[in-house]
Amino acid sequence: MKKVHVFNAGPCLLPQEVYDSAIEAIRDFAGTGVSVLSISHRTKEWDAIMDETRALWKELLNIPDGYEVIFLGGGASLQFLYVAMNFLEKKAAYVDTGVWAHKAFKEAKGLGNAVEIASSSDKNYNYIPKGYEIPKDADYLHITTNNTIYGTELKEDIDCPVPLIADMSSDIMSRPVDVSKYAMIYGGAQKNVGPAGVAFAIIRTDALGKVSRYLPTMLDYRVHIDKLSMFNTPPVFSIYVMHETLKWIKAQGGVEAIQKVNIRKAETLYNEIDRNPLFVGTAAREDRSLMNICFVMAPGKEELQDEFLAFAKAHGIIGIKGHRSVGGFRASTYNACTQEDVDALVACMKEFEKLHA
Repeated sequence: MKKVHVFNAGPCLLPQEVYDSAIEAIRDFAGTGVSVLSISHRTKEWDAIMDETRALWKELLNIPDGYEVIFLGGGASLQFLYVAMNFLEKKAAYVDTGVWAHKAFKEAKGLGNAVEIASSSDKNYNYIPKGYEIPKDADYLHITTNNTIYGTELKEDIDCPVPLIADMSSDIMSRPVDVSKYAMIYGGAQKNVGPAGVAFAIIRTDALGKVSRYLPTMLDYRVHIDKLSMFNTPPVFSIYVMHETLKWIKAQGGVEAIQKVNIRKAETLYNEIDRNPLFVGTAAREDRSLMNICFVMAPGKEELQDEFLAFAKAHGIIGIKGHRSVGGFRASTYNACTQEDVDALVACMKEFEKLHA
C-alpha cells in the first residue's frame, strides 16, 4: 500500500501505537473480556484509566497544586459558553485572533458585558495583536493561543493582571506551558491529544464560584470537578484514546522533546515555502504557527492551486487544502506528524516547481 502523509487540521493524525492500542481495547479492554466501547464507566478498570489520564496531564504539563483537570463533551465550542457562564460577572475581555476566538467572544457577549480589546481582523487575522491594554477591572481575559484557519500562534505564556483563560485546542501538549499563569486552559482533544468527542479543561479551583447567576448543573465546572468528570456518562472511547496519546507523548520524552521536533518540522516546511517561487506564506513571520502552516500560490500562479492539490494527492499528501473561508493550503503538523511526512510534502513542492519552472 502507498504511504499516505496526513496533514488534516482535525480530527488529526494520531501515532500508530495509539491506533494499535485502541484496536486492542475495542476487542478486549484491560483483560475484562469487554470492549472499551461497551465497558461500564462505573468499573474499577475504567476508574484506573480516568485516574491515570488526569495524572498524565498533571505530569506532562507540570500542573501545580490547586488545579483540576476535567473531561467534557461538546468540544471547545461548548466551552465558549461554559467559560462565560462560570467566570463572567461584570466584564470580560477578549482578544480576537480568528474565527474560533470570535465565536468565543460572541458567546460571552450574548451572556453579559464582554469587550473586544484587540483584534487582527483588519489584516484577515494574519498576525497576533500586541501592545494592547488589558482592563484591570475585567473578570478575565480570554485568548486563543493558536489559530488553525490562519496559521498564527502565540508561543509564550503572557503576563496578565487579571485571570487569564486560554483556548489551547490546537497547540496543547506541543510545548511546555506555565499553567500557573492561567485561571483556566481548555480545548478540544482532536488536534494533539486524542480523537474528536471530548474536551479538556484545566481549572484553578479558587477561580470558580465568583458569579452570582444561576449555573445549570451541567454547565457548572464545580459539579464536574466534584464528580471526577463522571457526573454523566463520559465519552469513554475518546478518553481512552486520549490516555494512550498522553502515554505516547511521555514516551517521546514529554512536551519539551516534542517541542524540539515540532520546531524542526515547521522550519523545514516554512523554509521551502519561502524558497519556492510558486508559494507564499500567509501569516506574519513572527507569529507563524508551529501547528498549522498556511500558504497560497504566489501572485500570478493562482491558477495552479487545484493542479497542485491534485498533484499532492497523487503523491500521497492528504489534508492540505486550506479552510473553506480562506482557501489556499494548510499543512497541520501536530505532534504525531513526523519529519518524514513533512519531508514528503517538501519533496512534492520541489517536484511541482520543476514542472512549472
